[in-house]
Amino acid sequence: MTVREVAVEAYREGLPALTASLVGGLLAGVVLGGMRGDFARVDGLLVLVPALLATRGNVYGSLGARLATALHQGLVTPRVRGDPRLARAVAAALSNGLLASGFAAVAAWLVLDSLGRAVAPLPVLLGIALLAGLLSGVVLSVSVVLVVFAGYRRGYNPDTLVGPLVTTAGDVFGVAFLLLAVRVVVSLAGVA
Repeated sequence: MTVREVAVEAYREGLPALTASLVGGLLAGVVLGGMRGDFARVDGLLVLVPALLATRGNVYGSLGARLATALHQGLVTPRVRGDPRLARAVAAALSNGLLASGFAAVAAWLVLDSLGRAVAPLPVLLGIALLAGLLSGVVLSVSVVLVVFAGYRRGYNPDTLVGPLVTTAGDVFGVAFLLLAVRVVVSLAGVA
């Protein structure tokens, strides 16, 4: 292949994913901007948001990279059903996502409490982080598997798709489910 052909191929594969990433990032920002009232109701939530969003991209980006590598090596086939390796990889990603979400909530609470800053009760922050982590984890797992497999079947390099799309989906779903989790946990806990 010539340099020009390689460049055209890279843009053909990468540009749609980067465009989707841009639009998704803007959408997540709009939702996050609309959460001002929710941030005011749950002290310490704003400190927790970056950690939760970074967790989504890291954990599920790793899942996507693992699947892409397994496809390239022929260890998995691009089918959703019947592959125990795929099921184990998804279960590990969900477990890691929940563990990281719980750790982030506890760490945020400990830091804010030790600094004497106003912070919601630990069960509230933990409930929000775990519920948002579970909901976004399920959706992200499905999204990653479908995007990686569909891209691979269509001749795209799944490594090119994973980064921008997982980051974007992590932001969009992470923020949306964070908003839902805040509202559910606040209503259950009776936080003012």
